[in-house]
Amino acid sequence: MGKVIRAQKKGKSPRFQVPSHRHLGRPSYMEGSLVIEDIVHATGRNTPLLEVRNSGGTKGLMIAPEGVANGDTLVVGTGEVKPGNVLPLGQIPEGIPIFNIEAQPGDGGSYARSSGSFAFIVSKGARVVVRLPSKKTREFNVSCRATIGTPAGAGRKDKPFVSAGARHHYMKAHGKAYPTTSGDKMNAVDHPFGGKTKKGIPKTVSRHTPPGAKVGSIAASRTGRKKK
Repeated sequence: MGKVIRAQKKGKSPRFQVPSHRHLGRPSYMEGSLVIEDIVHATGRNTPLLEVRNSGGTKGLMIAPEGVANGDTLVVGTGEVKPGNVLPLGQIPEGIPIFNIEAQPGDGGSYARSSGSFAFIVSKGARVVVRLPSKKTREFNVSCRATIGTPAGAGRKDKPFVSAGARHHYMKAHGKAYPTTSGDKMNAVDHPFGGKTKKGIPKTVSRHTPPGAKVGSIAASRTGRKKK
């Protein structure tokens, strides 16, 4: 009788549950002039968040840009090009660092959100071409909004974790399993890839494979590196 493998534990064991009750919420964009009420640490995120309030008293969350402070005023929609303001890509000059770029107008931001990362506009026309932190370029709608500047928290990776326990708590807050063991390094009882006699077995499995064996590339249409 085999043990319950890792893939079966996900979704059932507390070890694999994201502590979402500790999360403050998803940062997004609010229209108009916003006043920064506080800069807060957000569990499970790499960047601090801003607690902002508009003229109507409605509060919201935004990703904190580098260089802002409590009491500062940010403008979303129209305004001057300065760190913290949020403008449509069509109104932002080329070469200026931007972050939290919307994939579709009004979605609140999807690209370049981690601490210290930024993108910049390469060219503008009917569509805006943006170079992302991955060095890849992508076209966006001119109405998609982005924040001027860079996200706060740059240099986060410069400090080592030092202990496995510190890394464990970091990964648990982000809802990620740590440490992870490769399936082929396990015993045969713990994983379909495990055991000394299991080397070289196919990694692809059927969509209808039972749970204890449903690991690897599930119903893959192709495997291997893509030919150029």
